[in-house]
Amino acid sequence: MFDLKARLQKARDGFVSPLKQVFQRKPKLSLEDEERVEELLIGSDMGVEACDRIMEAIKNRKDLGDYQEFLRKEFMDLLAADDVESGELPTPRAVIVIGVNGVGKTTSIAKLAHYYRQHGKKVILAAADTFRAAAREQLGCWAERAGVEMIGHEQGGDPAAVAFDACTAAKSRGADYVIIDTAGRLHTRVNLMEELKKIRRVCEKVLGPGAVDAYLVLDATLGQNSLQQAREFARSLDTDGIILTKLDSTAKGGIVIAVRQTLGIPVRFIGVGEGLDDFAPFSPSEFVDALLS
Repeated sequence: MFDLKARLQKARDGFVSPLKQVFQRKPKLSLEDEERVEELLIGSDMGVEACDRIMEAIKNRKDLGDYQEFLRKEFMDLLAADDVESGELPTPRAVIVIGVNGVGKTTSIAKLAHYYRQHGKKVILAAADTFRAAAREQLGCWAERAGVEMIGHEQGGDPAAVAFDACTAAKSRGADYVIIDTAGRLHTRVNLMEELKKIRRVCEKVLGPGAVDAYLVLDATLGQNSLQQAREFARSLDTDGIILTKLDSTAKGGIVIAVRQTLGIPVRFIGVGEGLDDFAPFSPSEFVDALLS
């Protein structure tokens, strides 16, 4: 397991440390101090809704007392109900991984497969990105590194057919998870969004409606642009969770809170590096403690 505190160094230096310096000045903040806090919160990509909530809490308190505990409580309240689902879910399950190009979708699929395999699960990858040249070969290389099986068709084939074959294989071979790679797409491409809906319908037909999740991959370094992507995807497709990549590369860790507050979609996994092990379920308490420590 990686050291989350070390991986969030940029976010602490760029966001939390300046915030702490303001709070340390006095028990009650001046108007100038409040403006600086608001500026830092907005600059962290936390989003307007979360920023307004924290600023209201500051103004309603006569004395902030232990500012670190104050921040921890506010951040945890904003991330409420964001814990990863507990308990065993029925298997096999399909995880459809979606997102635009360049956000780390394929590597996230490999990391997710590796994570499940490390926890004793049998995984099959489905190369349903039949549009991009060499997408199947790229996923195949990752499947080999992660030690899992991959199912794919020829380039230009029907992505839903790949998903069908992979889900059917999972049932017959006793697999726990089918992780489905999809072509990167913009939310404005109506035909491609309809293709994702078809993939989900096919998976639900084979495995059952309660056995299919769609995870949207977002790049943490893109800040509000990622939030806009998520908002538009969620309007077009049922989205069950977020995989947030490159969290170690951004000084704006507030994007985690913005996703939850603005969209109501939980962050399920985070990526903090290039290695297969640089990936873990998202824990609000561990994230907040690492951010504020």
